[in-house]
Amino acid sequence: MFEKHDLFKLVSVSFVQQVYDVTKFLEDHPGGDEVLLSATGKDATDDFEDVGHSDSARDMMDQYYVGEIDISTIPKKTTYKPPNQPHYNQDKTSEFIIKLLQFLVPLAILCLAVGIHHYTKSS
Repeated sequence: MFEKHDLFKLVSVSFVQQVYDVTKFLEDHPGGDEVLLSATGKDATDDFEDVGHSDSARDMMDQYYVGEIDISTIPKKTTYKPPNQPHYNQDKTSEFIIKLLQFLVPLAILCLAVGIHHYTKSS
């Protein structure tokens, strides 16, 4: 099991292909160690720039610099491609019956209304 000092040895962040080991800076970071830990293992460039660090903070980065990232070792992102499935062809009979009923029911009501009107008028 990792203890706290073991975890700190694993902390590194990257900024546009540059890697920094900020383990020694975790306890001194003004924003707290959570900020650095949340950026561990990913490109933290946007996180760093969004905060608006001072020039002295940028100068401090040099002492934590480890090296460059070899881009050829980063796996390319793949886009999701849904599996090919046969086209689902539902039973067209029920669709036909619904359309037929949508036409016949109002027609039957109209015929019934006309018949009642005609029958009551002639009586």
